[in-house]
Amino acid sequence: MSRTRYTRRLPAAAIAAGLVLALAACGGSDSTSADGAAPSAATDQLNPNADLTKQSLDITIWDGYSPKDLPQRVKSKLGFDVKIAIHDTNEAAMARVATNTDSGIDVAFVSGQYAQALNEQGLLEPLHPELIPNLANLYPEASQLSFDKGNKFSVPYTWGTTGICYRTDLVKAPPTSWNDILTPPDDLKGKVTMMTTERWLALPALKALNYSINTTDDKQLAQVKESLLKAKQWGMLYDDTTFGAKLEKGEAAMVEAWDGWCPTTNPKIKFMVPKEGSDLWSDTMVIMKTSKNKEAAHAFINFILDPAVHSWVAENILYKVPNKAAMDLVAQNDKELLEKNAPLKMTPAELLKGESIIDLGEASAKYTRLATEISAQQ
Repeated sequence: MSRTRYTRRLPAAAIAAGLVLALAACGGSDSTSADGAAPSAATDQLNPNADLTKQSLDITIWDGYSPKDLPQRVKSKLGFDVKIAIHDTNEAAMARVATNTDSGIDVAFVSGQYAQALNEQGLLEPLHPELIPNLANLYPEASQLSFDKGNKFSVPYTWGTTGICYRTDLVKAPPTSWNDILTPPDDLKGKVTMMTTERWLALPALKALNYSINTTDDKQLAQVKESLLKAKQWGMLYDDTTFGAKLEKGEAAMVEAWDGWCPTTNPKIKFMVPKEGSDLWSDTMVIMKTSKNKEAAHAFINFILDPAVHSWVAENILYKVPNKAAMDLVAQNDKELLEKNAPLKMTPAELLKGESIIDLGEASAKYTRLATEISAQQ
């Protein structure tokens, strides 16, 4: 089993700040219908009997987020070629597909709130469920994600939550609250880290104050800023990618972490979701409206949802997949993996206790500004 680190949510403040303008430049309506679909997005008529060997796909995905031999496996099974482009951040993917109407990308892997933003601008092909029979493998809860209820324009690829990852031998009392990160005891100062990625930088303070992670209220965000500045003044450290390694080395004792990146294979390291609650994040697969290979795109997504294919994610990246058949296969084939990685055992019901991160439109700039101000504070 291998585990690849990839910078799926590293901050790109300058790009993120201009994202709304970039999307607006592509046209489309700012409003959506009651079911979440863009009013201007007409569904193309697709041929369920199309000759897929005459089509091909270009996809964009994070490095290490799929098997290296995926193109060969698709070619062998479905008969068409797949070319993979790599993006390191959601913002980079959006710059590719949202600011270029002829990007050449057929299928994009982006986080849920970014899929929502693309759909709101009419840039996504509504899904044709009859061409994706393996949707039946998903947990029922996978259709309840607030950015796309009913999976009308996106198919969840991974999902998880954010919490506190800590060394049991370095903390005197196990953490129970986000306040344990924001105001740790003196003996842990200098050994606590948080993330700088905008929405996750704000998350601990938002939840500690019992606010929504999607709030745009200026007074609430001012309180969040005050809390984060206090944390920085006592010496909070920041790390978006190597916090797990620092825990294993003993350089950190307690960190804000995405569940799959908490190295609980180490018996001294545990993961917990604070009592105030947390988020529910999801990475998704979407089909671009401009794709000329929509039948192949649907066939590709259906292939990914095959349990033997989708289970690779849980086994290699250690992120849960919203595919019941795939997770059942993992449990059947590698019980030890589940036993050593507690976050993999979280149930869909437990995940749905988290608050889904949604796109905030122009108000997203408030989080960009918050992160910039915290970063600039000496």
